[in-house]
Amino acid sequence: MIIPSADRLQQVQEYYFSRKLAEVRALNAQGRNIINLGIGDPDMDPSEETVQALVNTSQTAGVHGYQPYNSIAPLRQAIARWYQQTYAVELDPEKEILPLMGSKEGIFHVSMAFLNPGDKVLVPNPGYPAYAATAKLVGAVPVAYTLKEENGWLPDPQELQELLAEGGVKLMWVNYPHMPTGAEATAEALQNLVQLALEHQFLLANDNPYSLVLPHGKPLSLLSLPQASECCLEFNSLSKSHNMAGWRVGMVLGRQDYLQNVLRVKSNLDSGMFQPVQHAAIKALSNPESWHQARNAVYAQRRQKVYELLELLGCSFQKNAVGMFVWARVPQTVTDVEAFLDEILYEAGVFLTPGKIFGTQGERYLRVSLCLPENKIEEATNRISTHLTSAKPELSL
Repeated sequence: MIIPSADRLQQVQEYYFSRKLAEVRALNAQGRNIINLGIGDPDMDPSEETVQALVNTSQTAGVHGYQPYNSIAPLRQAIARWYQQTYAVELDPEKEILPLMGSKEGIFHVSMAFLNPGDKVLVPNPGYPAYAATAKLVGAVPVAYTLKEENGWLPDPQELQELLAEGGVKLMWVNYPHMPTGAEATAEALQNLVQLALEHQFLLANDNPYSLVLPHGKPLSLLSLPQASECCLEFNSLSKSHNMAGWRVGMVLGRQDYLQNVLRVKSNLDSGMFQPVQHAAIKALSNPESWHQARNAVYAQRRQKVYELLELLGCSFQKNAVGMFVWARVPQTVTDVEAFLDEILYEAGVFLTPGKIFGTQGERYLRVSLCLPENKIEEATNRISTHLTSAKPELSL
């Protein structure tokens, strides 16, 4: 007997990296030693003080039980201080901050809290696949809006007006600094989106985990803009900015009644974040600027090595992107980008991410992670060079 799956699962596929990393593990089990430049999993450690806070608190009596669904007050207070210092945004820690066990879960919580079947959700193309997937899981309808390289990977105001004129939009996802392209949004561009949200009465949500990784200037929060508090939520995370991806510490920020709706979902799905992790997060949020500068200096050196790899492949790319990836256009001599990257995976032993997984606007692109040491990136470049030299002409550049 086979119990059929829920109909909603027909609307989504297994997350690409879940499938592809299983493929990579299988190759490694065969002794292939794959170099993984596909995923943004920080390989550097959190600050020593962060780890020590986890250890010390774990050895304290009374910290191993259930925790408040909205976290302990000191964590919310630490997030408020961090947002004021980093983004010049004043938040009430009792009303406008809800810690999460990773911001990815919050994307689903917001979808559950605000979307009804048939509601439309504007999602970026290219963009993080979870925005569309969570919409489908709750019966909503994802509607892609187009981001183009020639427009700086910013939304086209005319296209948005046309999509909104059709009606039914309840939520719009934005993600700046943008993943996968690394593009930054100007305050003016985001302010225009705030005005659209007010005019058309939809919730505008910005996913903002990359703003401290190789930034150009002071990081920008959507919530710093006039009237944003009326119609906007912002997500953030310690995964990328504090090297804590596996710790699962995120947050959603915004007006109290919106967060209460999210909490109604969250409180039915978890039983609070482990208290020692919360204390470690408090310590991480007080990392000095010098710690962030040191991390970014490492990423900057690695990025130069990735540029060399991409030049070997004949790719074109922008050198002013934010975040821990380099997004690059593949030359026209490559007819099938995904097939070519699979060739590199199986023949050269290097995993690079095809841009098509982020939407149709990514079909001619690839993404390379900065989350490996320089010597590994150099080795990947040497492997690819050897493969391209020996490959049949019709398979190589």
